[in-house]
Amino acid sequence: MPLTVNEIARLLKVRGVSQYGREPVSQLEHALQCAHLAEQAGASTALTVAALLHDLGHLLAAERDNRADDDLSCDDLHQYIALPFLRGLLPDAVLEPIRLHVDAKRYLCHAEAGYWDNLSPASKRSLELQGGVFTAFEADQFLQLSFSNDALKLRRWDDLAKVPGLRTPPLAWYTDQLAQVALPDNQAVYQRLRMLLC
Repeated sequence: MPLTVNEIARLLKVRGVSQYGREPVSQLEHALQCAHLAEQAGASTALTVAALLHDLGHLLAAERDNRADDDLSCDDLHQYIALPFLRGLLPDAVLEPIRLHVDAKRYLCHAEAGYWDNLSPASKRSLELQGGVFTAFEADQFLQLSFSNDALKLRRWDDLAKVPGLRTPPLAWYTDQLAQVALPDNQAVYQRLRMLLC
């Protein structure tokens, strides 16, 4: 059973106040900054929503495992954990960039000189836990995937979305975009809920 738009917003508001790993921003600040960067770059609504939700799996894993969000002792596989909770609510244009954003980091470390050097210490540590830099074969396989280009864009915004105190549109702004890209049955439910609440 997928999460609803309202449940996702609540999770980001309540659980998102925790620190984002060992970065200088909260999970929610990171999500909003990432979505804002996507929007500024002219990304589609679906990719902007993917940017907002790309780390939702961290929040779900921490809740499931009852552990601190900044625990970097193991890879929580966050890029996969959120998918069952979002499938049925959102299209592949949102889900696939989320699924591939960790592999995009592994690809960029292989393909782009200096990329690894510019990663934050926390991102370097998580890279080790996530399987390390891609081999040439893995990199080639990654590029053949349908949403690899979107995942690469998302990865770059992810890397930049760690600025303390940066002003962004509020969560409600992106919740409306989330509702816009929700699959048709879910849009109708969201609109009915919205009318009841207004």
